[in-house]
Amino acid sequence: MRKGGLSYREVAEKFGIGNHSVVSKWERIYLEEGPEGLYIERRGRKSIGRPRKLEKSVEEDLIAEVQRLRAENAYLKKLRALVTEEERKNKKRK
Repeated sequence: MRKGGLSYREVAEKFGIGNHSVVSKWERIYLEEGPEGLYIERRGRKSIGRPRKLEKSVEEDLIAEVQRLRAENAYLKKLRALVTEEERKNKKRK
């Protein structure tokens, strides 16, 4: 391609490659990684694998934190309800 001064389209047509963007992708891989880069399988989505398991102590700490935050949230909701009720009663008295 470089020696002959061919475009991506011309190379794709010459070698029967369906899409000229594939040729540009191959060229980028070749320039960045060398010939070895063209041997790497790149089709499909990358595997993210299974999520790593947390250590037991970390997991227990997180569960305790969640429970504490839920209790705090419930307390604050109750407190807000009481304050709102008290304000409503004070408005009625005036």
